[in-house]
Amino acid sequence: MSIIGVIHLPPLPGAPAHSTPMLSIIDAARRDASTLAEAGFDAFIVENYGDAPFFADQVPPVTVAAMTSVIANLASETDMDIGVNVLRNDGLAALAIAAATTADFVRINVLSGSMFTDQGLITGRAAEVVRLRDQICPDVVICADVMVKHATPPAGLTLRDAAADLIERSGADAVIVSGPGTGKPTALDDLKAVAKLAGEMPVMVGSGVTNRTIAKMLEVAEAVIVGTASKVDGITTNPVDPKRATALVKAAGKER
Repeated sequence: MSIIGVIHLPPLPGAPAHSTPMLSIIDAARRDASTLAEAGFDAFIVENYGDAPFFADQVPPVTVAAMTSVIANLASETDMDIGVNVLRNDGLAALAIAAATTADFVRINVLSGSMFTDQGLITGRAAEVVRLRDQICPDVVICADVMVKHATPPAGLTLRDAAADLIERSGADAVIVSGPGTGKPTALDDLKAVAKLAGEMPVMVGSGVTNRTIAKMLEVAEAVIVGTASKVDGITTNPVDPKRATALVKAAGKER
């Protein structure tokens, strides 16, 4: 079982709310990564969380450059596995960053099918994503959300059908099950249903994990992605809290 932290980057250059110098962004990310490692987390994923409003599926070059700079710095200082999630759904950029920085996995919110979001209808580009991965970074693991958070499925699409297509036809290496939004609980019944369909494919929890739920989730899931619950005061955009992070590892029953 694995516990994956999240480094939510502040607005990067080019984003409307950008104000923090890049060196300060990198230093803050380093501190979060160090705190997660000391607490006993196995990995972390880096997101351009502060860049809202997001582009639907192609971010500008400055975003790719900024995220590459941050992740390259982190990769030079840690042995932890590193993931990349380029919001809202730029899987091709995430793979490019992973290839340039030796990151280990990517999270892609909509790999196959379509979801209605605040960016409009987002449609997966699995054919392009999987082929690019095989060309430029074949060892990078593709973790794909089924019915991703902050989104609404097309009418009539069930979790079971969406998961079956994702598992059988998208080229994903692992499937992520989430709640309705950042920090919102993932339904255990949904997790169990997807895990049953997935067979040997790893299933991960993508949101809402807390001290009270982490052990139960890890009885079903291969890994949990924990962001909000590890942050100071439980606020997503705050730094990682050493006490909260350590408590999560303890609650999961993992040795530091």
